[in-house]
Amino acid sequence: MIEKILQWSQFEWGSWTLTIAASAKGLCYTDFDQKGSRKLADWASKRFPDLAVVRDDEKLQPYTDELTAYFSGRCRHFSLPVALTGTPFQLSVWHALRMIPYGETRTYSEIGVVIQRPDAVRAVGAAIGANPLLIVIPCHRVIGKNGKLTGYRGGLEMKQHLLRLEGRQSGDLGD
Repeated sequence: MIEKILQWSQFEWGSWTLTIAASAKGLCYTDFDQKGSRKLADWASKRFPDLAVVRDDEKLQPYTDELTAYFSGRCRHFSLPVALTGTPFQLSVWHALRMIPYGETRTYSEIGVVIQRPDAVRAVGAAIGANPLLIVIPCHRVIGKNGKLTGYRGGLEMKQHLLRLEGRQSGDLGD
């Protein structure tokens, strides 16, 4: 029997707080937010209305460990299971994002080409903005056509920090 629980946890990375959540199928939510459980509860009520949201730091420790390894530069590819819910278009965009190699960036237009929808740049941007798994689905690796950093739910400072962590030089980041 599949558990009817969405487990969540929080941990600190530098001055940021990361909230994560997983269903029985895998990680389904990561976000940088001080509101933590309140924002997660709102998100979960729309996507998983039948699941109880319960804090369980111990059960989510493998996800916390893998994200911590990423933040320390020891993890370039996430291996733990994820459980994504979205439209077919969103899922195709998110899959394309997972194909962007560590330390590289792509433009919104390039993502459109990858998913064979080169004229859907705005829709690509909307799908990226709806990404529920920050970092694991690396939307921070998407930049504007002019090479400048563009919006990121975790904030542009966080996006810049993640790209630097992955080895991008500051001259590439619009400084």
